[in-house]
Amino acid sequence: MLDALRNAWKIPDLRRRLTFTLLMFLVFRIGSHIPVPGIDPRVLQDVFNQGNLLGFLDLFSGGALKRVSIFALSVTPYITASIIIQLLTIVIPKLEELAKEGEEGRKKLAQYTRYSTVVLALIQAAGMVAWMRDAVTHPGWVSWSIIVVALTAGTAFLMWLGEEITDKGIGNGISLIIFAGIVSRLPAGLGKVIGYVQVRAINVLNILLLAVVVLAVIVAIIYMQEGERRITVQYAKRMVGRRVYGGQSTHIPLKVNQAGVIPIIFAMSVLLFPGTVAQFVHHPWAQAVANALQWGTTLNTVLYFGLNVFFTFFYTAVTFNPVDISKNMQKYGGFIPGIRPGRPTSDYISRVLYRITVAGALFIALVAVLPMFMGSLTGVQGLYFGGTGVLIVVGVALETMKQIEAHMLMRHYEGFLKKS
Repeated sequence: MLDALRNAWKIPDLRRRLTFTLLMFLVFRIGSHIPVPGIDPRVLQDVFNQGNLLGFLDLFSGGALKRVSIFALSVTPYITASIIIQLLTIVIPKLEELAKEGEEGRKKLAQYTRYSTVVLALIQAAGMVAWMRDAVTHPGWVSWSIIVVALTAGTAFLMWLGEEITDKGIGNGISLIIFAGIVSRLPAGLGKVIGYVQVRAINVLNILLLAVVVLAVIVAIIYMQEGERRITVQYAKRMVGRRVYGGQSTHIPLKVNQAGVIPIIFAMSVLLFPGTVAQFVHHPWAQAVANALQWGTTLNTVLYFGLNVFFTFFYTAVTFNPVDISKNMQKYGGFIPGIRPGRPTSDYISRVLYRITVAGALFIALVAVLPMFMGSLTGVQGLYFGGTGVLIVVGVALETMKQIEAHMLMRHYEGFLKKS
């Protein structure tokens, strides 16, 4: 591992990308400590210490929500906007055409996503101001407007920061921002555990059980993230001029968790939106909705589980098209042994993909709801670094590591994953 890191640092392009990513992390952490003007965060401390959904959300913002910093909304509006645009791409023909137009179409869709992010950030910022109105030092339209603008600008800046990391750094920028927020909370979590031990609220057995559960979850996540079903593909020989092409055998790798950490982030964003709107409306039925969707309630757990399953299938269907795979195989003379080319091939790939996605979706959903039961399992209450955080951290780390390894292998360096 150390040799691989040293080799990675020797590559100028990769060193520049890694340095840029680390500097953007530093910018993110500095921004997480810049307070929003006109808010006294001490008024909200008791609410965050109750162990509800807000503490869980604070984990993903890297503590910015609890401090009410300019990054308090994190990248949640951007994720919600991405979901909306992807759903509209399926139902609106014009957007579907843009998605098929290649790079230019994707740029146009990205632009629509940015505009939607700003609109959603304004709505969520207004809802947050309505919720924490008691913490506003000088109540009034001017103060509320400044707070809303500051929170919206913070989200817009994070969106730009994530895109810059994706373009000039290494890995997916938005995922890495969430990764940095979760990892930054680890010292606070360890300090809380030490504090529990000092006051004898928990014992060594509780800590060992917590460590065993976290380790088991990490191993299971790595196993599922790396698991894949390989479909053998045979290419027939064909003459092109005087040369013979084809005749070799290869495979199509279908990952068990094709969607990665995206479903769990999507599900969390969808559950946040109704609660935010409900807090902004100030109506009895709105409060009933907010109470029903509180973190840890039965409805919240069931919806969270179901949304994770749904978004796993949805994102897999959006990013992997068996029909296109079948057409490309047929175009270059490829076929699956025992399966006829064309429609039968795409149907076969769809069946295999559906079966393995069922396992991947159920696993993601189980890991997602694990934090709700971590206290009962381990006896350690008030910790939010459960299965969700571990899934995102491990998933993002694996994907980033693979990108680093791809850069290294292009330059004939040995990567992190040694071939046996």
